[in-house]
Amino acid sequence: MAKRQTLRELQTRLAERLQVARTQGVAASWLAVEAGAGKYLFPLSQSGEIFPWVGMQPVPYTQTWFVGVANLRGGLFGVVDLASYVNGQAPAQKNELARSDSRLVSLNSALEVNCALLIDRLSGLRNQDAFSDFLEKAPDAPEFFGHQYIDLNGVSWQEINLQALTQQAHFLTIGA
Repeated sequence: MAKRQTLRELQTRLAERLQVARTQGVAASWLAVEAGAGKYLFPLSQSGEIFPWVGMQPVPYTQTWFVGVANLRGGLFGVVDLASYVNGQAPAQKNELARSDSRLVSLNSALEVNCALLIDRLSGLRNQDAFSDFLEKAPDAPEFFGHQYIDLNGVSWQEINLQALTQQAHFLTIGA
């Protein structure tokens, strides 16, 4: 029970900080998330709301990375398993307990795609000061990848341009 309360408090604090960052300027530039073995940065201007894990309605004959659809605040959203999409592998099967840290991050409504990305855990907000170095995008990297940032602990974080992601034909074609 204490873990659930702590997670709710973290999510509440993150939502408040996201709102403050949007209204007061660029205090934080990215939402840091973890999905599979990857650590990713979503630009705040392209990110939407954060939702707790909810049961999905599966959709037959779709790509393995398309988890299904979910009702989020009365809107129907397609849900994409981020780790599975980036790695090109089938998503790992997890039970409800393993999904307790999972979150759905919707895309900003300005991108005009009713989609949420399934991530394994939130890692907070980051700004440029949290990183000591960055690497240019590799020539063979997906088009939606941005810079790769190295934090002060030497951990690598991959920036994902959510707008570029939503314009990928592969991302928009969920049919198997």
